[in-house]
Amino acid sequence: MPAPHVRLPRRRVDGVLLLDKPPGRSSNAALQQAKRLYAAEKAGHAGTLDPLASGLLPICFGEATKFAQSLLDARKAYIATLRFGITTATGDAEGDVVAEGPATIARADFERVLPRFVGAVTQVPPRHAALKFQGRNYYEYARAGIEIPRVARGIEIDEIVVLEWAPPLATLRVACGKGTYIRVLAEDLAAAVGSCAHLAALRRIAAGPFSLDRAVTLDALEAMDAAARDALLLPADSPLDGVPRLDVDTLVEVALMQGQVAPAGQTSAGRYRCYGPRQRFLGLVEILDGSVRPLRLVRTDSAVWP
Repeated sequence: MPAPHVRLPRRRVDGVLLLDKPPGRSSNAALQQAKRLYAAEKAGHAGTLDPLASGLLPICFGEATKFAQSLLDARKAYIATLRFGITTATGDAEGDVVAEGPATIARADFERVLPRFVGAVTQVPPRHAALKFQGRNYYEYARAGIEIPRVARGIEIDEIVVLEWAPPLATLRVACGKGTYIRVLAEDLAAAVGSCAHLAALRRIAAGPFSLDRAVTLDALEAMDAAARDALLLPADSPLDGVPRLDVDTLVEVALMQGQVAPAGQTSAGRYRCYGPRQRFLGLVEILDGSVRPLRLVRTDSAVWP
């Protein structure tokens, strides 16, 4: 008989794993596999990738989960492959074909419309989305064949660059802010040149301060021993790399860890990643009205603390 599966006892793990999610796997399934390999008590991913998509999926463990919102709000970059001539129900390769159009597009015509979609623009969310309407997800209505109002939302796109052009396929690099649906962008770009399209493939290559070239695959993670996996973890403060740093003395550190405010001196108002004596990471704080106020602090019994 095969040996029974032995569940390892959970342990405190604090840090960020940069995972290269494979296509065909949900973000939650990838998260659960990583959590099992680390035998971690607490974990969460910082930004869902559709099952079709692959690439950078930051996994936050323990105290790092407190700062995952910084990654959810961060700017991201993708390599997107568009397939002209076919519209699908979901906007990607998994949906049924619902319309067809011209599949051969002139590259010059396509590149001419790109500036319209760069900067502060609006976008109507797709029917198949996890957004809520009257307490239910958009995709629930879509699966039931029910049309609901979908209001255009403001988004920001930093750049769209054509990397490869081989009609009916085009490969783009897209850098954008939060809330951008790349499959909707594919449809809108095609419509602007009198065609239609869907997202044939998507790969996230950057999220906030992190890039794909530092990520590890699940297969590689499976093949490692525990020490090698732990060595991959970035510090719990790494999601806050883009936030200004504030160093405080022992008196301010003690006040903050007790949930109290402390004088901020001449430091400007705003949010800061805060460090106490000996470079010890304390958490996220805010300076307001001349005082330092705790926002999200790490636990003093955490592995973040020496």
